[in-house]
Formats: sequence, C-alpha cells, structure tokens
Amino acid sequence: MALTKAKAAFTLHPYGHDASAQAYGEEAADALGVPYERIFKTLVAEVESGLAVAVVPVAGKLDLKALASALGSKRAAMAEAAKVERVTGYVVGGISPLGQRKQLPTVVDSSALDFETIYFSAGKRGLQIETAPDNLITLTRAITAPIGKQG
Repeated sequence: MALTKAKAAFTLHPYGHDASAQAYGEEAADALGVPYERIFKTLVAEVESGLAVAVVPVAGKLDLKALASALGSKRAAMAEAAKVERVTGYVVGGISPLGQRKQLPTVVDSSALDFETIYFSAGKRGLQIETAPDNLITLTRAITAPIGKQG
C-alpha cells in the first residue's frame, strides 16, 4: 500500500457495506459516524488530455467546470463507469485515489485542507482510509483547487 511504503500515518476503517446502497460515500459516513464534509469520494472525469481524478467531499458535488479549469482544460465530463473500472483497477463505489493502475492527474478539493485528517476509499466498498490530506496530495501528486460545490 502506498501509505505504508511512504511511512505515512493512516488508519483503516472497515464497515458493513450494504449491497443495495447507491450513495457509497454517504453510506461510509453514516456507518462510521463521520461528517459528510470529511469523507471524500473519488470521481473520474474525461478532460481533453484524457482521464483525471477528482477527490471531493460526499457532502456536495463535483463542479466539472472548476475541475476542467484546474487542469487547464476547456471542459470536463464524467467518465463512463466501465472505462473507469478498467483504467483504475477498482470497482465503482470502491475507487481509491491511491494505487490506481495508472497515475492519473488528480485534483483534491481544497476543503480537504480544513481538516487534520480526511477519509476516502481504501479500494473496496466497506473500507475507508483516514489520513492527513497532505499524505493523499503528496502520494497522488495532486493539486488542490475548489472543485466541490454544495449538493
């Protein structure tokens, strides 16, 4: 695991995943008793240069225009689920920004910096990682930008 290799402090938080759940981030937040603003979802979008990863709080939505702008693109659109799974190596609902098959340009919503630690998928449904936002930003070579908007 990238965090272990980097000797970064982190905690794994397993929880019971309900197979009928549609909102995976909200399910994780509710199961772990964590505010929605501290749980981040990993989304993959298409920009002119290819695929890019957006990490935003489950409390809101991804602002595709802001993501495109942060990456120097004119536009962004959500990527097709099957393509995302093939490229990242993860299933939708369990996509981690860490350990993807291919390093994709990554943008973390700047609100992550408001917290000492944040939560995000550990690579499968029912498992979250808690770590400092700087660890995530460093390991994914991410930039931060205000790419989240209120739901």
